[in-house]
Amino acid sequence: MRIGHGYDAHKFTTGRPLILGGVTIPHDRGLLAHSDGDVLIHALCDALLGAAGLDDMGVYFPDSDPRYKGIDSRKLLRHVMEELEGLLLRVLNVDVTIVAQAPKIRPFAARMRTNLTSDLGMEPACFNIKATTTEGMGFTGRGEGIAAHAVVLLEQRPVTSRMAWRMFRGAGS
Repeated sequence: MRIGHGYDAHKFTTGRPLILGGVTIPHDRGLLAHSDGDVLIHALCDALLGAAGLDDMGVYFPDSDPRYKGIDSRKLLRHVMEELEGLLLRVLNVDVTIVAQAPKIRPFAARMRTNLTSDLGMEPACFNIKATTTEGMGFTGRGEGIAAHAVVLLEQRPVTSRMAWRMFRGAGS
């Protein structure tokens, strides 16, 4: 078993949509970022990469690379999952917390869960989304931005004889 924690935060800006968990949320401001600014997915990607013992999102998807300008963060998550699958790692459980004074997250949590469990290839019952405020304290409490934390549990899949044979044959090609 492997555990990982991820964190991300972005400040609000005008003229951008607010996207969390791959869901566009009605709000007067979006999050400033090189990508689409989805702090939930960014925290989740860092948790997954950390649990796998890999580099962080800044190494995989640098904000200096124009390929990632405005990119849908779900594409980044799918790339991270390809890395994990190559290491024979499977996601067992995810717990995320979104920290925001506004907007209210609960009305969108089910759609976020559907998106992300589809991308992760896991059961929705093993994916939890929570939201909280900081009671007016800090940058999120002042309504300056949104933060997210993610904790993941991964399991190493055993190598079956069929998988070993495919890997062996692939190595000789």
